[in-house]
This record gives sequence, structure tokens and C-alpha cells, in this order.
Amino acid sequence: MQSPRTLAESAERNPVLPSGPDERFAGYGVMGVPFSSGYVLALRHFAASSVGPGYTSVWIRDPAGAWTMHSTTAPAFSCPRYFGSVLASASTSGITVRWRNDYSFTVEGGDGLDLSWDVTLHATPVTRLMSAVAGSVPEGLWRSPTFLRAMGAVAGPALGAGHIGLTGRVPNGQAFGARPRQMWFVQGSKAHLRGKDLGQVASLPVQDRLGDFWIPQRGIFMIGSSVFEPVARPA
Repeated sequence: MQSPRTLAESAERNPVLPSGPDERFAGYGVMGVPFSSGYVLALRHFAASSVGPGYTSVWIRDPAGAWTMHSTTAPAFSCPRYFGSVLASASTSGITVRWRNDYSFTVEGGDGLDLSWDVTLHATPVTRLMSAVAGSVPEGLWRSPTFLRAMGAVAGPALGAGHIGLTGRVPNGQAFGARPRQMWFVQGSKAHLRGKDLGQVASLPVQDRLGDFWIPQRGIFMIGSSVFEPVARPA
């Protein structure tokens, strides 16, 4: 398997959106990294979007359980479009992702976000197997909620990540489907947020979720796409 950097940069240069009438996004991200401080960080870097420009978004959960989302494009065209109803706040911020080598990168956030987050990835027999299986799934099956529920039920225990939901509804009410094609574990991660060290990587005492999207109990980096039911326009 090629390195995550090689595949992520290829996905960024030549993003392929799924076909169909849904709202569609393609790129990569860290599904969520829980820290011993009670914070959780997540990353979405979508090179292509059917509803606006591509964007990068950082999700932050504080120890009290409050979520905020910070994106490089307006909330109406980024992740808060689907999760905004349960957020404490959403903002537009400058965010950069810089690969340091084939298996590690740094996320920097400015404009009041004041985040420095290092992530190191690694492959294991389990992630290689899951990537091989996901990479061979035909397009038609990715459209099946039944298949996505079954895949999520298998993936959670196989990856040691708790519950994984690849389909369901987001807090704002739209149905969603996640389509991971390649994956790696987060081997190590350190982060400073507004000068605070977030501690060591450690599972939360109780797994958190946003609607039917569960935050994995261990860090997982994925390359793939996501689809959402179109947001209803005001009457």
C-alpha cells in the first residue's frame, strides 16, 4: 500500500465526488482523536464539495462535552451545515495541513483558533485488511444503508474503536453515508490549544457522538468521501 501522504495528496489533486443528487464531499480526515484531558480533536480536509469550495475543518470537543467547529469556508457550506444545531459555536478560521513525512503531518489553526496539532499514522494488518475490503466495494453497495450499517458494525470491534456509524442522521436531520476507502491508525498525537497541552491520546470514559455519527475511541485517519441528504431550502 502507498503511504498516507501519497494517497492523500493524490486525492487532493484529483478529487472524485460520488455521483448522485446528494450533497457530496471527497478528501481525507482524522475521524477523531480523544485525549486524556477530555478534549477530542477531529479533522476534515475536503478537496472537493458539491455545495461550495473545498475546505478544511477542525472539530473540537472540550472536557465538558461542548463541541465547536472551525472551517476555512463559511459554516453554511462546511461541516456546521449538518452539525450546527448541537454546536456551542462555529467559526471561519485559517487552517493549514502540512505533511512532515509520509506518515505524519501538522495541523495549524489561526484567527483565534490558536491550535498546533501533530499527528503520526501507522498501518497494521487490520487497517490493511479493512482498506483492501473497502477499496474493492462497488459503488452500488456504498449507496446501501443496510451495507453501511453492517460494515460499521464489523469495523468498530475490528478496529478497537468502539461503535462506528457509517450511516444514519446528523444532528441537523439529514441522512448521511460515509465511504472510507483507505485507513490508518493514529499512532501518536500531541496538541496545544490556546497554549494548553491536551495530554496523551486516551479513550473517553464514555464514547461521544454527534447524532448517529460516533467519534471513534481511537484515532483513525481515512481517505474517502461522504454524502448527505440535501439541506432543505426555506419555504
